[in-house]
Amino acid sequence: MSGWDREDIDLVEPGFIEFAADGSGQVGFVAVTGWLDCHASERDGSPGVEFTWEGADEGDQISGRGWAVLVDDDTIEGHLFVHLGDDSSFRAKPFAGAEP
Repeated sequence: MSGWDREDIDLVEPGFIEFAADGSGQVGFVAVTGWLDCHASERDGSPGVEFTWEGADEGDQISGRGWAVLVDDDTIEGHLFVHLGDDSSFRAKPFAGAEP
């Protein structure tokens, strides 16, 4: 994530974003935990997803939006926005041992 230092991203647990086949998902970074509402999309000819999210940051309610696209077989890139707050680009790969 471009908006935070690596050690901050992994403060509580390793930072992650997860998309489920049913259109839901989760995100976690720094002290933020969030739940996603996802919709398939396409950006510049690449398959992707757009999402809104809501969750908590150290107990305070937080929400936002974002998007991600498939860059290659195991990498996504995207951008996450916090409502009335920060935003950050991100790049993610599957965790070792994660389900396909």
